[in-house]
Amino acid sequence: MITMHQKPDADAMGSSLGLWHYLKKLGHSVTVVSPTNWAPWLNWMLGGGEVLNYDKDREKVRAALSETDLLFCLDFNIFHRTKNFEQDLYRATCVKVLIDHHREPDEPSFDFGVSDTGKSSTCEMVYDFILAAGDGKLLDKDISACLYAGLIADTGSFRFDATTPAVHLMAARLMEQGIRHTEIHSLLFDNFLENRLRFMGHVFTHRLEFFYEYNTALIAIPKYDILKFEIKTGDTEGLVNFPLSVQGIKLAALVIDREEERKWSFRSKDDFDCNTFARTYFNGGGHFNASGGGSKDSLGETVTKFKAALKENEHLLQ
Repeated sequence: MITMHQKPDADAMGSSLGLWHYLKKLGHSVTVVSPTNWAPWLNWMLGGGEVLNYDKDREKVRAALSETDLLFCLDFNIFHRTKNFEQDLYRATCVKVLIDHHREPDEPSFDFGVSDTGKSSTCEMVYDFILAAGDGKLLDKDISACLYAGLIADTGSFRFDATTPAVHLMAARLMEQGIRHTEIHSLLFDNFLENRLRFMGHVFTHRLEFFYEYNTALIAIPKYDILKFEIKTGDTEGLVNFPLSVQGIKLAALVIDREEERKWSFRSKDDFDCNTFARTYFNGGGHFNASGGGSKDSLGETVTKFKAALKENEHLLQ
């Protein structure tokens, strides 16, 4: 079985399906499970139609897990990132293998594996895994398309610091398998509906606030906006990055009023540590310059807590 974090992004889904294709070529019986639903703009990946949604297929997933010998956990390193799937994963008696690139893994929960923060993406790590096994010859167009999707998503189309020479060499080898790289980019970033664009215009006009004394921008989205614009899973992807394009802004934060909690996303430039900030104040974590978190407080209460946190971190935001 291969599983990923809730509300999977291109790296989570791409690495999972890339590994799925590879293991199937080795003759294994493999089930891929997402803890929740996912963005429709990921459905183009071959094999996506066979991914089980734990929230909808709970009994089918549990039956498959009971027969699982190896469980691969991709693009997360602590079980609570799988939401309702968490307790089933804790109870599972199979061998658990971690392949991830986020900070501070819950190491006792896994039997083997690594969380390598020096890697650009989990897709890069799955690629390394295949090569380390001596199976580079098994790379094909289907595996490559999935891995390329996560690679360009998590490197910001090769502009983030994690884009090493090895990343470009990987991209070249994937392209040699015949993938259509411009089409993959379009499927990921030019594949939305009109309501999302109008929603973004509304957000930037009415929900975006700047705190120049802290070199910070905040987008706080109430539940009303989500309902009014019929926003679905994946429609807010990348929204938090836009304020960083404003001169002088060092930290961008996005909070969305979801049904069960308020979900936070943080992005930063230079030397501000989003991972520590998210873990300290919002029960989250992730990367140094990109992380997330959550709060059970109301939208107003969690925004107030965020503003207080800015004051405490003023010296780090200058």
